[in-house]
Amino acid sequence: MIDFIAAHISDIVGYIASICMVLGYLPQTLRTVRTRSTDDIALGTFLLMGIGGLFFLIQGLLLSNWPLFVCNLLTTCMSSIIFAIKMHNDYFSRKAR
Repeated sequence: MIDFIAAHISDIVGYIASICMVLGYLPQTLRTVRTRSTDDIALGTFLLMGIGGLFFLIQGLLLSNWPLFVCNLLTTCMSSIIFAIKMHNDYFSRKAR
């Protein structure tokens, strides 16, 4: 049993980290989708987080590291949703002026 845990400790830590990362993004994503409010969101933050997540997603795929891949698939999707709503809001707020 201890050998099994020792052999898979990296995956266990990865899955725990993935759960924390996804749960960290989820409240902001749900709030943004629900309210469509993006005034207090920094555009650059979600752009860079999405790009970083995309590269980690590719790395997870190349290394067959599924916790890394799944986590960054979900966080990249959530960053992209927030980024798209932010871009939409910023475009139409400028157009209305």
